[in-house]
Amino acid sequence: MPERGDRRADIVRAAFDHLARSGFEGLRLRQIAADIGIDHSTLHHHFPTKQHIVAEVARHAIGRSAVTPPEHAGAAETLRAYLSHLVRLFAEAPEVFAVTAELDLRARRDPAVRAILDEHETNWRRSLHELLTAGAAENAWAARVTTAEAIELIIAVVKGVQLAPNTAEVAFAQLEALLIR
Repeated sequence: MPERGDRRADIVRAAFDHLARSGFEGLRLRQIAADIGIDHSTLHHHFPTKQHIVAEVARHAIGRSAVTPPEHAGAAETLRAYLSHLVRLFAEAPEVFAVTAELDLRARRDPAVRAILDEHETNWRRSLHELLTAGAAENAWAARVTTAEAIELIIAVVKGVQLAPNTAEVAFAQLEALLIR
């Protein structure tokens, strides 16, 4: 019998898969339980409410999109690596972005999901600010946009590409050309 931690992970993965395939409209707890071979009440033993599952799915999706920057790289190389990682992820795991797009839409009317995404976006903006500030000191960026504008532009492009994944490679190449000297 799987450990509780493994069962929780199974539930999160199954819910993630349902969100990726069918959106929130297709997220049915009984179906998730059946998919992993447990009873509906067992699912509630691990997650008291659907909201708790959705919160864990959000954390899971965010974790899957994270990237470790290259060691000893300059800011421009780090940004290129980040954008390349996103292009690969869009190609290899488009379900990650299908789920994050669903979560972004859900967050407009769900304070619990909004809180998780707000925390993620605060960290994302902080990381981008650190990277872009370091790049400015290295004279790595084109002078066309400020750090604040570049942060918002990067986030807007990532979120926009979630809705049209086939544009990822071109959109991120254009972003790189716009920002990097």
